[in-house]
This record gives sequence, C-alpha cells and structure tokens, in this order.
Amino acid sequence: MVSKKASSLLLAGLMAVSLPVVGAGGAAAAGAIKGASDVTAAPWTPSLSTSGTDGTVEQVRQLVPCNGTMYAVGRFSQVKQSGTMYNRNNAFSFSASDGTVTNWDPNVNGQVNSVAMSTDCQTIYLGGSFTSIGSTAVSNIAAVDATSGQVIQNFLSSANKKVNTLVMSGGHLLVGGNFTSINGSGTDYMVSLDPGNGTDDGYVNLNISGHYVYTDQGGRASAANSTQVYNTALSPDGSRLLAMGTFTSVGSQARRQIFMLDLGATSATVSSWYSPEFDQNCAAGEPFWLQDASWSPTGSTIYIATTGYKPASGPGYNTWEPRSGLCDSAAAFSSANSTQTHQWVNYTGCDSLYSTAADAAHVYVGGHERWANNPFQCDNNNSGTAVSAPGMAGLDPNSGQLNYNPTRARGLGADDMLRTTAGLWIASDNAQNSAACAGEKGHAGVCFIPADQL
Repeated sequence: MVSKKASSLLLAGLMAVSLPVVGAGGAAAAGAIKGASDVTAAPWTPSLSTSGTDGTVEQVRQLVPCNGTMYAVGRFSQVKQSGTMYNRNNAFSFSASDGTVTNWDPNVNGQVNSVAMSTDCQTIYLGGSFTSIGSTAVSNIAAVDATSGQVIQNFLSSANKKVNTLVMSGGHLLVGGNFTSINGSGTDYMVSLDPGNGTDDGYVNLNISGHYVYTDQGGRASAANSTQVYNTALSPDGSRLLAMGTFTSVGSQARRQIFMLDLGATSATVSSWYSPEFDQNCAAGEPFWLQDASWSPTGSTIYIATTGYKPASGPGYNTWEPRSGLCDSAAAFSSANSTQTHQWVNYTGCDSLYSTAADAAHVYVGGHERWANNPFQCDNNNSGTAVSAPGMAGLDPNSGQLNYNPTRARGLGADDMLRTTAGLWIASDNAQNSAACAGEKGHAGVCFIPADQL
C-alpha cells in the first residue's frame, strides 16, 4: 500500500485551521454538569469477582439484551452478585431488572468477543477465540440454546480465525472478524450467515482487503496490523450498518477505518457515506484507531470514538502542539450518503476511547481517558479548557461540549456502551481493581446507570 504521509500532512493542516473543537469555556461550564455526586449507578448489577491486581485482568466485552435478560460475554471465569459467586467461563446472563444471575452457563473455553440473538431469543450466537463450548468442539463461532447453554448441532461452527462482531439484521447473521474461511465459505473478514444452519447466505460479498502501512514523521514504521472487521453498529431503523476495522478497499471502494453498508432486500452494498478524515494516520503503534461508532436516535448523525494517540505527521505530531485530526477523540458526522466533514470534535488530550452510545441528550463515550474538552495539549491538562472526566463522559450532541460527567474507573477502558430505554449499560474490566462507576465501587465489568440518572 502506498504511504498516505503526504495526504495526511495536507489533511492535518486543513483540519488544524477548520476544526470546530470544543474547549473554550468548558471548565466553567463543568460547574453545572451532573457529576458523580449527582448520579447513582444501579447497586444490583453483577460484577467480575477478581480485582485484577494479581495480573489476572478480566473483561466484559459486550452486553446485549433480549426479553428482559442481559447477555454478557468476554474474558472471565467468575462473577458475583449480591454476595453470591458464580463460576462462569466467558459468557453469562442475568436479569436486566434486578441483576439475578441465571442458570445459563455455556462454559466457553476462550474469549468471547460478541453475542447476538435470534428474534425469538431462543438461540444465542457467540463469536470470539475459542475451541469448545461445554464438551462440544467448535471453532470461534457457535449457536447455543438460550436455556441449556448447549451447542445447537445443526448450526455450523467453524471459523479459521477469530470472530470479532456479530449482529442480527433482517434474517441475516452478519459476522465480522479476522477469518478467511467460515462454515465452508471462503468469504473473507465479513460474511452473512443463515441463522438456522450457519451457511453463507450470499447477502454480503464485499471483497474486503488491505491494511495500514506508513512511516511517521519520526521515521517509525507502522506496527503490524492485519485485515479485519473489528466492530459494527446497526442504525436505529435497521437499514444501515457501520463497520470498523483494518482495510483499504471494500466493495471496490477506497475505505479506511470505517465503512457504511446499505442493507437492501437482497444484498448489502457499500454506501457513498465517507470522509477523507478517516484516511489520516495516527501514531505508528496504533494503525487501527476508529474503534467504535454510534447513531443518534433519529439516525441522522454518527458519532465515533477513537484511539491513535496523536497524528503520525503534521500538526499535532509533537505532544506540545494543539491537537489535530481525529486521533484520541470523539467526533460527529452527518449520516447522509455523501462525502462528509466532521461537525465537531472533542479531544481527550491523547487518551484512548473505545466505545460510544447516544440518546437525544448525550453522546456517551468510554475508554481510559482522563479528560474531555482538551484540544490544546497531549498528556497534559494545563490547557485552561480541559475538564477531568475519567473513564467515561457525556457530550452535547449539538456542540460536542462535555455535558454529563459521572466518571468511571479507567482500567483498560470501557469496551462497550449500550443505551436502552431503561438506561445506559457499560462493559469494562477489573484492571488495577477498577470497579468504580459514577463514584461507587462494586461495578467491575458491568455498570448500569438508570434513565432517570442520565
């Protein structure tokens, strides 16, 4: 792949001039913002049982609801709720209203990255890096019974490399990952499977390819990265899907970091929605930087959450310079099917964001960030605008200004956020005993903030 260094320099220069960043007046505005002392997280949620201080870092990677039950997947061996310990390997479920852990125990022998459900909630699909569920041999993908947790044998269960993301849409199980073959299909990286038997139903054929190769301003080569679909976000009306990952070509269209699919009646096609800002290279150690995206309730706006540390070249490359580009930030874009430029950007000051969700009042972002409203410096809060907002933040959907600040223990970072009608669910980890959410302990791995606290 040809280096994008020259175009990154041009792009960074343009963004340094035109970027509508938040910051001015941010610290003063924080006095009126609902913070940790004003917010109460639900005390009944289950949590990871270990502190992570012994080096055993565990993580909930995704939380998904179905008929009043929450399904949690990730990397863990035990969970606890109301003083009771439960042995659960990498997948468990619990009541969405009182946290009671169910008997559902598929016992997966490796990390589960994603979970999806059949429309009747009777079949649970799991994807990740694993070789058995219970006593049944599988390979990185499987369907299990929602009651017994046993593998459903008539659903094929073999991907040659890890599965990162699963989403059910329009009678199709859309699957993304590092795989180059799955359930007998040679479709690479993203495929649509028949939910009944797991075969490729032909709905997705994108010819995804490419990865990120460049040299930064200091002469460092980009770290190893392989083609993959890492994450997905379905639009509120189910007609469009965002996919994030490592690629340079999707459906014969030039795409980096993210692409949008129009989900038609008979096939999924690459939308014209895109921004040249996604072509930017961030720090050489973080070639893939656009980790998550969410939709506004109306579907008219897309919000992104990024890592990347700092630009690979040009304005913002030096840590003492004002930030530029989209590295380590949250940003908003119109979802219209055309070439886009950002509506606003909120910088963390060079700390990673991994997840986002949104409602009409807030754009929620989570990671291991220390600040929000920090556009002027990297790893420093002396800009005069930065506001302490560790672990998570809520931003105004119109301006990008911090407008909700319950805080969360930083740990590795919030890996998933989900806004339901009941409230905001946050999936995280236990690194360095990170268990606080909205100022309260006991929430390692799972936190729920009810809607009346948002």
